[in-house]
Amino acid sequence: MDAGQFQVRLRLKEGTRIERTEQSTKQLLHLIDSISGGNKIAISSAYVGLVGSSYPVSVIHLWTSGPEEALLKVKFISGAGIHLDDFKEKVRQLVSAKMPGSHISFEPADLVEQVMSQGTGTPIQVQVLGKSLAQDREFGKKIVEQLKKLPYLRDVAYSAPQGYPAMKIEFDRVKLGQLGLTVEDAGKSLAAATSSSRFTQPNYWVDKAAGTAYQVQVQIPELTMNDPGQVDNILLNSNNGKQVYMRDVATWKMGNTEGEFDRLNQKRFITITANLQGKALGSAINDIDKIISNTGKLPEGMKIQQPGQAEVFLQTFSELQNGILLAIVVIFLLLAVNFQSFRLSLVIIAVIPGILAGSLLLLWICGKTLNIQSYMGCIMAVGVAVANAILFVTQAENHRREKLSEPYLQGIKDRIRPILMTSLAMIAGMIPMAFGLGEGGDQTSPLGTAVIGGLIFSMFSSLIVLPLIYQSSIGNRPVPVISLDPDDPASKYHLLTENQS
Repeated sequence: MDAGQFQVRLRLKEGTRIERTEQSTKQLLHLIDSISGGNKIAISSAYVGLVGSSYPVSVIHLWTSGPEEALLKVKFISGAGIHLDDFKEKVRQLVSAKMPGSHISFEPADLVEQVMSQGTGTPIQVQVLGKSLAQDREFGKKIVEQLKKLPYLRDVAYSAPQGYPAMKIEFDRVKLGQLGLTVEDAGKSLAAATSSSRFTQPNYWVDKAAGTAYQVQVQIPELTMNDPGQVDNILLNSNNGKQVYMRDVATWKMGNTEGEFDRLNQKRFITITANLQGKALGSAINDIDKIISNTGKLPEGMKIQQPGQAEVFLQTFSELQNGILLAIVVIFLLLAVNFQSFRLSLVIIAVIPGILAGSLLLLWICGKTLNIQSYMGCIMAVGVAVANAILFVTQAENHRREKLSEPYLQGIKDRIRPILMTSLAMIAGMIPMAFGLGEGGDQTSPLGTAVIGGLIFSMFSSLIVLPLIYQSSIGNRPVPVISLDPDDPASKYHLLTENQS
């Protein structure tokens, strides 16, 4: 729904320094302000880079994968008149033109959207799980190329950095042994020089007077360790009293590595994410399933799946469809028990296809999609329509028992007023909801639309189609007396006994 706020994640090239990420973040905020027309942003916030290792507060809701990422939240003033979907498209176009090398991805902003999205940042997620990351990258690249060809997908990218700058250091264990050192000793010195000794050996000093614990750590200032070549000058402790430098026992080279390792059941995987623009999630899932099936035969042990919203969507809609079918069966059986006739039960539920057709038609005309809300609207419309049909059939059956001619006409004359009053009153009550009036009205708008479409067709079906079906199926047939007492003169069993005798 259009809640008047959005959240966007900015990604630059892997390994970009946090200062440059901050500059790009300010530039993005300036672009957003210019697109909105100025003075329409109520508040904005941004978080740049990684959370500090000594930061005492958990900020998992602001998770970023490195200094090259920033997370922005923007809320517009009330009545700004900005349509978020169109606004996001303009932001994408302007970022692509004025900020080359930058990638943005819009994510759920308010709490309701975040809960409904099952904790995922985007509605489309494709996981590639294989025996090795090389296989995952190979098939992931094929899928990304095909996803970018779909015109309604936006912000296609990997969820975690795939080529983060890294330094690979190789130690000469023979030299280390000759100097009385181990790889662990050299690693501790390396950690203290490049980050802090707190990651290898936490050390606390307690001020007994104040009762406060202070963390004591050793590290080289960042302004000194400002070049990869400085690694060669890191001093190691030696048992023989000689000064040993890192260059004496190790060699290094620059390269790339995974920015993050994600695992599922101890199996590493990569995740591809994307956003939707003007397309229903169900249709997108079907298209992506076709792309996955066309990637070719998967290696042994590899699996490609769509978790997150797609998984919940398929499960929810499957249960809804089964629920509607089960409801129709239960209604049919209850009607059969009430009227003691399967024929009459079939006549009543014959209006259900027309109701569903009316709901789907109006949803299509209004540009709405099938979702949980519209499914609820269809079920509500079916309930009202079946109640109207029962009103008519009950009255027609009374006239048939009285042996009146054309009971279906008499029944519809008697019940046309309550049927119209019930349907029109509910349609009038659903019009504000269908228009999506009020804050968050877009979320419940499909429910009102489905109810209105179903009830419009319900009136037509109940007043015209249903009487004709009743006349062709029941007509003026005699009303049988439902009795199991063989001594009852009107009982079928009594008549059957007399015929046999």
